[in-house]
Amino acid sequence: MVRISGRAFEGLSAAVARRPPCDLYHSALEVVVPEGRHVIEVAPIPATGDDRGVVAEGAVGSRLLGRLRIFRYEVRCWPGGAIPDASAAVDSPVRVLDDLDAARRVLDLTREVPTAVWGRHELARGDMWNSNSVTSWLLTRAGVDIDAVHLPPGGRAPGWDAGVAVARGVSGAAPR
Repeated sequence: MVRISGRAFEGLSAAVARRPPCDLYHSALEVVVPEGRHVIEVAPIPATGDDRGVVAEGAVGSRLLGRLRIFRYEVRCWPGGAIPDASAAVDSPVRVLDDLDAARRVLDLTREVPTAVWGRHELARGDMWNSNSVTSWLLTRAGVDIDAVHLPPGGRAPGWDAGVAVARGVSGAAPR
């Protein structure tokens, strides 16, 4: 279902922007420190109560709908976690840093990630908030040279610019 809705979204976005459709990328982070490996990702809240390292939750679509579990997402910083669709990843994993201090900053910052409404432009950054926003926010706030991180050719990561803008404080603080 995610693949179908993603293609529909990109088809519509491409038509509005009068450009050819691109592949869409959903980002997640795998952070390895001497204490262990952590997966940081944004995903729907599942029905089961397994420990997934949840550090924050937010609404999907609208704050009003976010009162229902089905319209909520969670930000995970999961020790020993797994990225379920990692086998379908394109051109990855991509190593973005080798600095242990920066890796630890990424882990520490997960509890501070803004939880804007997923899929909305509520932060007035010209881009919607989603998993890519969380990844780019974490990397930018941790001091990673975000301009050196590049997508594979032919693709785009909606939401990436929103995370960078919020992290840089371009237009005020993001709601929590």
